[in-house]
Amino acid sequence: MLAEYDFRGGVRGKYAARYAAGTNVVLLSPDVRDVFPDPKSAADALRALAHLIRKQGRGKRGIE
Repeated sequence: MLAEYDFRGGVRGKYAARYAAGTNVVLLSPDVRDVFPDPKSAADALRALAHLIRKQGRGKRGIE
């Protein structure tokens, strides 16, 4: 750890319960992120795409 890191104001385990519950974080590339104004619009678009993939009989975890 570098000397300039200061964790004195930190709270240990602040996000531990959320992490344990299985929260997923997905980082989008800037060009993709710019298309969606908020997380809900991105999730809605992914749900629509997932519906199309399932309709085509593709695998549960993606396109093969």
